[in-house]
Amino acid sequence: MIKIFEDILGKENVKVNEPMSRHTTFKIGGPADIFLTPETEEQTAEALKAAKARNIPVFVLGNGSNMLVGDKGIRGVVLSLFKRLNKIEVAGEEIYAGAGVLLSAVSSEAAKASLEGLEFASGIPGTIGGAVYMNAGAYGFEIKEIIKSVRYMDRNGNIFEADRDACEFGYRKSRFTDTDLIILGCTLKLKHGNEAQIRERIADYTQRRVSKQPIDRPSAGSTFKRPEGNFAGTLIEKAGLKGTRVGGAEVSEKHAGFLINTGAATADDVLELIKLVQDTVYKKDGIMLEPEVKLVGEF
Repeated sequence: MIKIFEDILGKENVKVNEPMSRHTTFKIGGPADIFLTPETEEQTAEALKAAKARNIPVFVLGNGSNMLVGDKGIRGVVLSLFKRLNKIEVAGEEIYAGAGVLLSAVSSEAAKASLEGLEFASGIPGTIGGAVYMNAGAYGFEIKEIIKSVRYMDRNGNIFEADRDACEFGYRKSRFTDTDLIILGCTLKLKHGNEAQIRERIADYTQRRVSKQPIDRPSAGSTFKRPEGNFAGTLIEKAGLKGTRVGGAEVSEKHAGFLINTGAATADDVLELIKLVQDTVYKKDGIMLEPEVKLVGEF
């Protein structure tokens, strides 16, 4: 079975029993049975067809942010697009970005071209594909506001294009969320602006993130969705949970909305801490926090 994927992608792009802790921003996760890194859309399509023909489940991975992989790992195939589908093309006020490109890289390219509208995303630790998948946002902005169209593939290797309305964006979700569809890239519609002012805004957002968030510690980003009319971090801090630990997992002292890996956290540690936070906040304020972090694999 491994040889089939090696024939499609080359041996260098196929790994067996690959620790997912190497590929998530949480630095947590057991082994993936088969870990593939296709270099082109064509290789991606062929790998998907090969897996489908053999009834092998496939999980598509970006840069591994916003997720918690179970300690027992992921059965089947993990298809990693991070740094692979990485084309960035600027044409007038539009930018096409491949799914494997980091948001920070696209934001930087936009600034070089004096295009504004993507500054908010400069510090979000994710790829364009992941941002579209969950309609990523920060500082009152969301990726949906600048999407013109999304290029995607089904599990048969067929490629489609969807305009913004067809993407059905909502709060931290899109039509691609929890489906078998694979985002290949998107076209962003921006506006011409002043490069110096754009870079100032990027610097401001970056400074805010550095000063308020534990970006020096492994995490999956914000752990909980924002409850209506409130902030998860504020509720957790008010509940006196800053610094609370379960094993190697901790509620960040810097920002209570982040659960961090202090060095040797397991997925079970994080899950137990999530439940502790949920129960404590619910008892205090009657609000049940909903995890934003996606649970993947076997726990």
